[in-house]
Amino acid sequence: MGAVTAPPEGPTGSATRPRRRWLPWAVLGLWIAVLAIAMPFGSKLSDSTRDRAIDYLPGSADSTQVAKLVEEMPGGDSLDGILVYQRDGGVTAADRELATEHAGDIAGGYELAGDRAPQVVPSADGSTLMVPFSIVGLADEDAQLETVEKIRDETVADPPEGLSVELGGPAGIQADSDAVYEQVDGTLMYATAGIVTILLIITYRSPFLWLLPLICVGVASMSAMAVVYGLIQAFDLTVSSMSSAMMTVLIFGAGTDYALLLVARYREELRRTPVPLEAMLQAVRRCGPAILASSGTVAAGLVCLVTADLNSTAGLGPVGAVGVLCALAVMLTLLPALLVLFGRRIFWPLIPAYGSEPKRRGFFDRMGTSVGRRPGTILVGGMVLLGALALGTFNLPGNLKQEDAFIDKPESITAMEKLKEAYPEQGAQPIVVVADSDGAQEALATARNVEGIASAEVSRAGNGHTEITVFAADPPQSAGEDRAIKELRAELGALDGTDAAVGGLSAEAMDLAEANSNDRKLIIPLTLAAVLLILIVLLRSLIAPLVLTVAVVASWGAAMGIGGLVFEPVMGFAGIGGELALLTFVFGVALGVDYGIFLLHRMREEALSGADTRTAALTALRRTGGVIASAGVVLAATFAALATMPMVMMFEIGFVIAVGVLLDTFLVRTYLVTSASWLLGRRVWWPGPLAKRTETPPAQPDAEREPEPAGAAAR
Repeated sequence: MGAVTAPPEGPTGSATRPRRRWLPWAVLGLWIAVLAIAMPFGSKLSDSTRDRAIDYLPGSADSTQVAKLVEEMPGGDSLDGILVYQRDGGVTAADRELATEHAGDIAGGYELAGDRAPQVVPSADGSTLMVPFSIVGLADEDAQLETVEKIRDETVADPPEGLSVELGGPAGIQADSDAVYEQVDGTLMYATAGIVTILLIITYRSPFLWLLPLICVGVASMSAMAVVYGLIQAFDLTVSSMSSAMMTVLIFGAGTDYALLLVARYREELRRTPVPLEAMLQAVRRCGPAILASSGTVAAGLVCLVTADLNSTAGLGPVGAVGVLCALAVMLTLLPALLVLFGRRIFWPLIPAYGSEPKRRGFFDRMGTSVGRRPGTILVGGMVLLGALALGTFNLPGNLKQEDAFIDKPESITAMEKLKEAYPEQGAQPIVVVADSDGAQEALATARNVEGIASAEVSRAGNGHTEITVFAADPPQSAGEDRAIKELRAELGALDGTDAAVGGLSAEAMDLAEANSNDRKLIIPLTLAAVLLILIVLLRSLIAPLVLTVAVVASWGAAMGIGGLVFEPVMGFAGIGGELALLTFVFGVALGVDYGIFLLHRMREEALSGADTRTAALTALRRTGGVIASAGVVLAATFAALATMPMVMMFEIGFVIAVGVLLDTFLVRTYLVTSASWLLGRRVWWPGPLAKRTETPPAQPDAEREPEPAGAAAR
């Protein structure tokens, strides 16, 4: 910063009485009113999220229809659980008496499917007892969770010495999953806010400036929660805890990115303009289109998710888009108003004085010089590196099984593992068949004769349908059970008049895998088309958008490859979530394109000001390098906060997106896009008017142009 000091400022932080001095106060008043309206509704969102299995299933799948029919039967959805008793050296007679007593308590205290009392089933090796039960008549999911908690308090909490008692089965797994999801909102919010706060303080090196973006993120978050709550009430939108968590991360990450870009441009304009309000208006005019396009690509990519067959994926689309658009609205209105009202002093101790000059040399100056000297080598080397990293995708594990979904295994999962070991001759997880009551007996007889099915019994009937509980001979989610389910569906589908459908947890897992595969084939091309269209409109070019899109797709592939080298070999994860590829692609490509937008928009601005394309490319890198680096680190860190969650799927999503963002920030946008632009020259703007002008590129890169004054990263 130069020796020139800032002129005296009035109450609005300006040297003179500026035109439209009422504008910041009006914007602030408007957002205070919005926040007052939003808070009562936004606070209700957590109570409106739904995490039932049916809310995560594909809408067209057999297992989804089974789940809906079971809910509509008398007594509603059944609560299926298994009490597991195990003692080293074998269970004793007293242990069997205790298990029989617990079975009697359940029979006497609850309405059971088929009015059948739970039976105590010993294992062949005498080490384990299991008591399967199926409770009906519970009003809703809350009643089911309360019942699970009560059974655990009465049977599991205080077992005799040496005897382990655990509750497994769908009931225990659902309860443990809900307990994890209850931690998501609060834990993730605090972790993300803490990370963003630390990074903003480091970036701005100011004791006060970091507060303004953080306050604005909070306003955007509350506004988005209120809007999503309204969508739930108006359109019965399915919003899961995972969708809510992803929205929180998006608002923090994208909102902070927009704030960093705006503040950096505002700081630049303050050096040229004596009045903060006029400097801010100029900053918004200059960087507003890039921020709008950036948010547009993310929102468009997320809206493409609405076409997904998977309910949870389809619900994430509008939820995420609402979060991004709320962050956009706040950062282009409330944040500018607050910055103007506080004036230049908010930057203390590094106040950008009017007429001062920023530091002339920096890291991104040297980077621009290296790109200008060896663009071809850098481009080829970077693409080879990304390609080599992408080979790691061949090392990705298979689909994640339910038993491997938790980072720290809860009681329900350890119970199922014990059953798998103690009862190798039969499955411990029910397969549910629902058929028309008129053809139920034929469906039952057919199910019993299917290869790989150990047993089948009618559990209850009602509303014209009959529920049949089936057990496979092989363990849950094994290749043998999968074959049995496919054969069962084929045999039942060939029957006339039964209208039988097959569901249950294992069938749901199979349907999820198929739905994810179909969704990828549809949504990935849609996302690419939407992103390309926005880039073409913004940049008035076909070549530049193609360069940028190819580069970010390559970085996504490299990030997935790094995941293949980390998930199983380092973290010990036995599988990857079925939605991992789709969600990381949509988020990774849309968010990665953001930084290319910031770079190429500034590059186009420089070209329109008269610079040749090569000079414009290096100038854009120097002037946006610091702020985009800061934004990339913040965004990557916010998604890395997902790794603090105890679910394998959330860790994997956070890891891949964070790695992809860092690759986009420090390799793709910095080196590859700039190198490609240098090599293409004016052809990068084809077929726009900039591609037709005559240029005389410099003989060597201009290393003396001033860099972007973008906080700590640029310095």
